[in-house]
Amino acid sequence: MPSLKKILHFMGSALVTACSVAVLGYCMSTTWTKTTMECTRSGSNFTNGSAVVTLNLFVGNMNRNFCPSFGGQKDFEVFLQLGGTGVTNVVLHGLVVCLLALCLLFSGCSILISLYNSVSNPYETYMGPIGVYVCSSLSACLSVVVLILFAVNVTVTSMAEDLLQSFAGNIIAETRNKTSEMKLGYYLVLLYTGLSLFAIALIYLYDHAAYTHRQEQQRPTEDAPKEIMMY
Repeated sequence: MPSLKKILHFMGSALVTACSVAVLGYCMSTTWTKTTMECTRSGSNFTNGSAVVTLNLFVGNMNRNFCPSFGGQKDFEVFLQLGGTGVTNVVLHGLVVCLLALCLLFSGCSILISLYNSVSNPYETYMGPIGVYVCSSLSACLSVVVLILFAVNVTVTSMAEDLLQSFAGNIIAETRNKTSEMKLGYYLVLLYTGLSLFAIALIYLYDHAAYTHRQEQQRPTEDAPKEIMMY
């Protein structure tokens, strides 16, 4: 039976990781970004209207105000709409969703390993602290990659402009002054990363204390005089 200290540390790690899963699940269902653009007439700087693109991971909203011609507001499925704009946008967005799914998978594995360690004493294998280190580290690293990929897709590529053009039909939508604002869903990924690292820290504190205790138990034998050890 594990010691009380080990139970508390591993149960605490499982609880923190479960909270991170809940955070990630909520962030995948809420708004990630809002992009605002101004429409201009061809060959001039005259502002003809504006458009606002609001994106979740799976659904979005296009709100056009005389941009490029008449306006309107419409909800859409992100993957379906991005599929008609080009390969780059949909691939990057697909990678974001796939990596988030992997984060959930590795967090689930970390929870199971932590719970297993709280009721048993496995050896130093992938089912011990090493398993928690690996799974939670992968979750944290992949979530950072998600933040980078999503930011690149929103700010560097022409995803918002391409989405606007897909709603404009045959009319060319010329835009300027694009501004993108990250919303709650994006920043919750940062919280998920922090919770994953905190789960690692809890296990490391126990593992370090256990290692120190083993070293202290071995030290009397190592420091004993050779004459005593001969007997």
